[in-house]
Amino acid sequence: MPHLAPAALVDHYLGISRLLAGQLDFRSAIRAVAAEVAHIIPHDHLDVCILMVDGNYHTAYETGMDTAWGDAASAPVVNSPIRSLLWGEVDYLLTDDAINDARFHFEGAFKRPIIEQSLRSRLHVPLKVQGKIIAALSCSSQTPGLYTKQDVGRARIIADLLAPYFFALRAAEQAQQSAIVEAEARAREEGLRQGALKLTEALEQERQRIGMDLHDQTLADLTRLSRRIDRLARAGELSSEVLEPVSRSLHHCMQDLRQIIEQAKPSVLQLFGLAQAIENHLDRSVRDSGMPIEWALVDESGGALDGLEPTVSVALFRIAQEAINNAVRHAQPMAITVRLRLEAGELAIEISDDGRGLARARGRIGGGIDNMKTRARLISAKFAIGPGDRNRGTTVAVLLPLEERRADLEPQPQAAIKEDPR
Repeated sequence: MPHLAPAALVDHYLGISRLLAGQLDFRSAIRAVAAEVAHIIPHDHLDVCILMVDGNYHTAYETGMDTAWGDAASAPVVNSPIRSLLWGEVDYLLTDDAINDARFHFEGAFKRPIIEQSLRSRLHVPLKVQGKIIAALSCSSQTPGLYTKQDVGRARIIADLLAPYFFALRAAEQAQQSAIVEAEARAREEGLRQGALKLTEALEQERQRIGMDLHDQTLADLTRLSRRIDRLARAGELSSEVLEPVSRSLHHCMQDLRQIIEQAKPSVLQLFGLAQAIENHLDRSVRDSGMPIEWALVDESGGALDGLEPTVSVALFRIAQEAINNAVRHAQPMAITVRLRLEAGELAIEISDDGRGLARARGRIGGGIDNMKTRARLISAKFAIGPGDRNRGTTVAVLLPLEERRADLEPQPQAAIKEDPR
């Protein structure tokens, strides 16, 4: 170890104070003072381990060597090799060979950098503000037996210089994070409010559309049928030949009314579940289009759909319904695929087609997509729409985070592939 005169030590301590001024984040601060610290305590690796405000997690800012300690944004203190220091159980840690020192090797200890970087000599002292530990200063060297009790005293002086500055940086970072969280919460609340308003407007428009369909189509048809039957009854012409067109018109009227009811109330969803409802709508949409569209529904959700709340299921069904309708009506596809899967705690629904794509199918841009986005936002799901595989066609994706995932859920693929014979 170098033997420095007291005056030289004071100069290096003052140098640390000067270099801290103007540093606005932990990483730049520790790197700025590393050279001055090295004049006082030689090291191959230097880091400051910052305790988060809750005291249960910490993060490390390092220089000299990049290790896995610096990669972790937050790590449990209980797994730190220097937890005894961070918990205040010891005043300092000093070792000639950390690779073989049992204090650093307990069950669950995150000790990999010690072994991988061969950090043998280690010195650790706490950073305190008003008697409370906020961080730890760590000096490490690949040379065994390097540090002495004298270095512990010097490290404490360095820690005292760093402590108030790092405390201020931690307070500023915490305030910034709190402001971000508050801003995000306000934005989310406003987004939900705006989304609810848009959805209310869309539902009102849908209600008016259904009312107009019933008035202009179904009610008008029933009125004409009633008048025809009255005329036939008065004329006494009620033969089967005369009644056949009346029966046919009544059948068409019933079909129209059934379609309006199906659009207003997804009974298949209530009776058989989300996957079956989407498959049923996909099959009917392709069949009614009269186009030779091949379709497939692949269910890899492992039963996760069964546990959804009814309102969430309805919202997901409406999004899938709109995406399928858009693909059939506007994309001119050869194939449409719906995939349901459970992945990393999220339920994903993807509706893909190989049609014209968004850029050419201008009719697909508009209120329908806005409604899908709104429905997704109201159930806290992520929504995305863009080009499909190989930049071909369009893919609509909805990702719904699940609060719980049963351990016995193992997705089992179940594919249903059909082609309209026409």
